[in-house]
Amino acid sequence: MSTYLPTVKQLQYLVALHEQQHFGRAAEASFVSQSTLSAGIRELESLLGVTLVERSRRVVRFTPLGNAVVAKAHRVLRETEELAEIVQAAGKPLSGELRMSVIPTIAPFLLPRILPRLRRERPQLKLFLREETSDQALESLHHGRADCVLLALPFATGEVESAKISDDELYVAFPKDDPRDPPAEITPSMIDEGRLLMLEDGHCLKEHALAACNRPELRGSTTMIGTSLHTLVQMVDNGLGLTMLPKMAIDAGILHETDVVARPLKGEHTSREIALVWRTNSPRSEEFRLLAEELRAG
Repeated sequence: MSTYLPTVKQLQYLVALHEQQHFGRAAEASFVSQSTLSAGIRELESLLGVTLVERSRRVVRFTPLGNAVVAKAHRVLRETEELAEIVQAAGKPLSGELRMSVIPTIAPFLLPRILPRLRRERPQLKLFLREETSDQALESLHHGRADCVLLALPFATGEVESAKISDDELYVAFPKDDPRDPPAEITPSMIDEGRLLMLEDGHCLKEHALAACNRPELRGSTTMIGTSLHTLVQMVDNGLGLTMLPKMAIDAGILHETDVVARPLKGEHTSREIALVWRTNSPRSEEFRLLAEELRAG
């Protein structure tokens, strides 16, 4: 049995290389030089007596054993971080560092309203924010890169705890003076699938919109996709079709200085639930519940 134990730093380098698939990018993400990162991984391989990474000029390829070690390293690093969190949670709540991922259909509309007050009332909290799609944010959470995630439910989250922030209704947006201008409320059956513009895959709002419509044919009939809600609004403003927007974005003024109007979508499942989620049994659970209260107050 080997008496050598990998260091946390070596495992961090290995995980960064696996995520980036490039030595230079992995070094940049780890805030070290490329030579330092490469030397750390070689030392890990040498002391373990195995090859974890096959190297060539253009390709970084992990061996089967290397992939297995990376999977275990994710768990080890997460446990290491939670050890530090236990100590932090014993101190003053909502202080120190907290890494929160936020999905793009929430971040620009909710955070500007909440962050100034949070910074003012919780000056000891160092909140590091990262905007990611729902899939990316949850991967960051389960791999320990994020402490909590602000996202919209329902969505497949894995093993998490959650706290509800609010409900957010869906609206249908279309060009002003559209000859097919609908009444004050829109039902799913009134949506013309040939004109529907949606977000690209990876955004949970797309799934919420499809679920609200309860029309499976819409998934395959969408002719254009956008990378953000602002892009979709510009498409609608240029007469390319119609789209769905959350009330949060409308209240934040996403339609200002456009010729786009929006009407509420009526029916079942026509709203999404804004929630804060974190890993099950996290030692900071009570702190996250307190943060959810702060977000609700905003």
